[in-house]
Amino acid sequence: MTTSATPGTGSTGPTENALRRALKRARDGVALDVSEAAVLLQARGEHLADLTASAARVRDAGLEAAGRPGVITYSKSVFVPLTRLCRDKCHYCTFVTVPGKLRRAGHGMFMSPDEVLDIARKGAALGCKEALITLGDKPEDRWPEAREWLDAHGYDDTIAYVRAISIRILEETGLLPHLNPGVLTWTDFQRLKPVAPSMGMMLETTATRLWSETGGPHHGSPDKEPAVRLRVLEDAGRSSVPFTSGLLIGIGETYEERAESLFALRKVSRAYHGIQELIIQNFRAKPDTAMRGMPDAELDELVATVAVARHIMGPAACLQAPPNLVDAEYERLIGAGIDDWGGVSPLTIDHVNPERPWPQIDELAARSRAAGFEMRERLCVYPEFVRRGEPWLDPRLRPHVTALADPATGLAREDATVEGRPWQEPDEVFTATGRTDLHTAIDTEGRTSDRRDDFDEVYGDWGALREAAAPGMAPERIDTDVRAALATAADDPTKLTDDEALALLHADGPALDALCRVADDVRRSVVGDDVTYIVTRNINFTNVCYTGCRFCAFAQRRTDADAYTLSLDQVADRAQQAWDVGAVEVCMQGGIHPDLPGTAYFDIAKAVKARVPGMHVHAFSPMEVVNGATRTGLSIREWLTAAKEAGLDSIPGTAAEILDDEVRWILTKGKLPTATWIEVIETAHDLGIRSSSTMMYGHVDQPRHWLGHLRTLAGIQQRT
Repeated sequence: MTTSATPGTGSTGPTENALRRALKRARDGVALDVSEAAVLLQARGEHLADLTASAARVRDAGLEAAGRPGVITYSKSVFVPLTRLCRDKCHYCTFVTVPGKLRRAGHGMFMSPDEVLDIARKGAALGCKEALITLGDKPEDRWPEAREWLDAHGYDDTIAYVRAISIRILEETGLLPHLNPGVLTWTDFQRLKPVAPSMGMMLETTATRLWSETGGPHHGSPDKEPAVRLRVLEDAGRSSVPFTSGLLIGIGETYEERAESLFALRKVSRAYHGIQELIIQNFRAKPDTAMRGMPDAELDELVATVAVARHIMGPAACLQAPPNLVDAEYERLIGAGIDDWGGVSPLTIDHVNPERPWPQIDELAARSRAAGFEMRERLCVYPEFVRRGEPWLDPRLRPHVTALADPATGLAREDATVEGRPWQEPDEVFTATGRTDLHTAIDTEGRTSDRRDDFDEVYGDWGALREAAAPGMAPERIDTDVRAALATAADDPTKLTDDEALALLHADGPALDALCRVADDVRRSVVGDDVTYIVTRNINFTNVCYTGCRFCAFAQRRTDADAYTLSLDQVADRAQQAWDVGAVEVCMQGGIHPDLPGTAYFDIAKAVKARVPGMHVHAFSPMEVVNGATRTGLSIREWLTAAKEAGLDSIPGTAAEILDDEVRWILTKGKLPTATWIEVIETAHDLGIRSSSTMMYGHVDQPRHWLGHLRTLAGIQQRT
């Protein structure tokens, strides 16, 4: 038996038998469940020694498999607090401040580029290789002063400034940015991935009550909702971003809640393989905070949590505990199963815990040796991800990482020269290395009302369709629910409820025949009996793609033998060939090529229009639109406006598959979320760029997903 009491409240804890059983399962390498993990988190004395011994064996097996037995790593870094403004109100935080205090101290709302680069250059001179950029969440949403600073310096938002300053750090100092900007959207990850080899955000806890209940440590902080933070971890994995996360223990969570948080991290790690490091951080009360009276998380709490985390996450995980928060008890953390000390700076303080100085690197190395471990420097991106390369390491960052990484181990090179190197988008579309075959396709062109109020005029009298639902059919041959739904469909399809629509999606036999007759009459009343088509040619300008769709046989890695990327002349030649044989449209799409600049899409459209001015350019899926906007730093509206000026006439609504994230995240790894797909399509419509849409079904989806997809498209059509 165990307890769910808050750690440190004097609870009686688990029984002796429960501890013995859980410890034996840990020793034997048996998978633990949440209850057993909660029991082990309360191990103390001899039981804790038993737990840490088995955790250390798991760690050692992982280091052996990774090719660095007996090695504990760290990153030599500088800490850059880009802004201490934040829209959240965590009750234990001293990092965050308010505009008035910044002004009185003579600081700006954000650190200036000169201030950032001064720190980075000094760090580079000392051999640092990481610039840890930490800041508050979306300060412009709460503080007008932050919004004014960004506007005055030409940045749309905080993320735009983070991106810009990261590029300057890369180019002018050679340090590698590790970004901690808080909660990020999927689109934010696409914007920042090309400028930072790694990113991070602490999960802290999955205990929702600590966020939702008045007096909780995260109450009043929108970015600390556990579901939001878990979504960030998933989006990082989908975007192939090496990501650091972890727990903050001792803020009021129960042992069971702490165990649940570890299992949530394991679930994300196993699903996306993108969590490069897990930090177990112990709460330390600070003056002038709402939680100043809370007791610190004791060292035994931290040691037990590290050991349980090692058992749950397994031998391949990288575990860190900050060395400046443990009063030099380094050997106990090593004995509990950590394999990393995290960022340690010879220059800057820990701005999140300013009262806790970093240990001297030489001292930390000596203490690690005393515990039987060699301390080796790593980069901000872990060696496993350095060796994996693309898509985890953006090609634009490869020169910067390669200059600092040991090619054999992926750790930091001891003889590396830390100096700035150019960062830029590629300048041109690459020459073809393969072929593209001529494809002929048929598109249907439907007509619909531009306004919902015109529905009746367009669709006519639905009363005339009632009798067409199932003429001559015995009522008992059609299920009651389907029969009622058919009657609604024949009378007015816009009145179909979700239940009725789902019933029709399950129709078969005579009911399906009746449904088809109703649908055919709808078609006839709307567009008559003419079937339209367009003579077109598909021009796939590249088949190199890194989005990781599980159903795709088209995509290639750029090193694959069948990979190709067409030149602008080759694209124009194919458009000319199509025009010469009667085509009036080219449909152009490609993979998400890591080297293709965001302006390449404009160049492709211009090349076609320059060669064949009368050709309709139907091109660039919403995924490509977002990719182009991200790479150019433009908003979606700005990018589509520029594309239209370059010759884009309409866009294909591909990358839709099923517009339900529940399905999309199973099918695809890096594709855009439903909300972003909708944003692209609606923005295009608003700019006068028409679109099509696709629906690919029959894989991991269900009829309810089909209905949601169709309802979403109908909503877009009615709005735009």
